[in-house]
Amino acid sequence: MVVIPAGTFWMGSEDFYPDERPVHERAIEAFRIDRSAVTNAEYARFVEATGYVTVAERPLDPAAFPGADPADLVPGAMVFTPTSGPVDLSDWRGWWRWEPGAHWRQPAGPGSTIDDRLTHPVVQIAFEDAQAYASWAGKRLPTEAEHEYAARGGLVQARFAWGDETYPDDVPRANSWIGHFPYENLGWGGTAPVGSYPPNGYGLNDMTGNVWEWTTDYYTPRHLRLTDSPVDAGRRTNLLARASAQEGFPEIPRRVLKGGSHLCSPEYCLRFRPAARSPQAEDTGMSHIGFRCVTSA
Repeated sequence: MVVIPAGTFWMGSEDFYPDERPVHERAIEAFRIDRSAVTNAEYARFVEATGYVTVAERPLDPAAFPGADPADLVPGAMVFTPTSGPVDLSDWRGWWRWEPGAHWRQPAGPGSTIDDRLTHPVVQIAFEDAQAYASWAGKRLPTEAEHEYAARGGLVQARFAWGDETYPDDVPRANSWIGHFPYENLGWGGTAPVGSYPPNGYGLNDMTGNVWEWTTDYYTPRHLRLTDSPVDAGRRTNLLARASAQEGFPEIPRRVLKGGSHLCSPEYCLRFRPAARSPQAEDTGMSHIGFRCVTSA
């Protein structure tokens, strides 16, 4: 783990997506953070020691899905599938599919394996799965502010973890989508071994790109400054969860993901940046979501 010094920083961005606003000052106490995302090898040691079963491996409760065909209620997770050519980028269903049997050991579904990917970040991890590992390791998950502060690496309001240019000297500094999304990827084409790119100013690997990472904050559609109310944004009613309940679906809280992933493309999702954020249902694993842990300094 790496010690991140206490300090203040300007959180958020006014230049990209609305949910990154407003930019506001935040104070952070010193803490320690994993140098890299938790790998498949590390998660395997946890499962071997505890017998833990991830959310994606558990049977689904028919009561939570009224009207669904019981035959469809099988364990699984969301898997990215490249398209054969250009598609409507406003509809994510063109490249994501629900894959029965997908979980952290089989991230792309039955027949896939992590045997040759032990140094890659573990994926298909729901929020509960990340918390369970963190507790076992004597750690916790970071807050959104801690993650962003650490990802910036000491830079002040820079767009990226390395500065303001997307690709300095035309060289990628993070594992992101290179080419035309979602059908042409000239990069890794998936996750990369942790530490495949230069670390940031704090010596941390892959704080942006590679995989999105869980934080403990509940998602809200804009930053709520601590001066806005006596409570932090992380304690407020989740607006997306409430909307889901109104549409007849289970009320599943959304947490903030940070850092972007290997699927982030400048022509579709320019989110491999410290300020970027994304909502994710707590119970849903995906093939581009992992995590890292923190402790008090």
